Amino acid sequence: MTFAAGDVVFLKSGGEAMTVSAVEDDEAMCLWTGEDGDLFREMIPVVALQTAQADEEENEEEEDEDSEHDEDESDEDDEDEDEKEKTKSKKKKKEAA
Repeated sequence: MTFAAGDVVFLKSGGEAMTVSAVEDDEAMCLWTGEDGDLFREMIPVVALQTAQADEEENEEEEDEDSEHDEDESDEDDEDEDEKEKTKSKKKKKEAA
């Protein structure tokens, strides 16, 4: 993956968002602020980085999978309700006869 100055990246293993300030060969100079507001700067191998956009896309895919699963469960609930209504209707017809 290619990075450019200004890209927002994360370590693939997680952590704080970092901004790429320069790229040299297979390393990126990354800047980030710590919890106390301190500024940190470190050269990090690009193989250890992913863009913030890639991280967001993974989260969206996980959310999509979760919502599809929820929709499937909802469809099953609707089918169960339909079956209950049919059963009630049949019982009423038998009682009326």
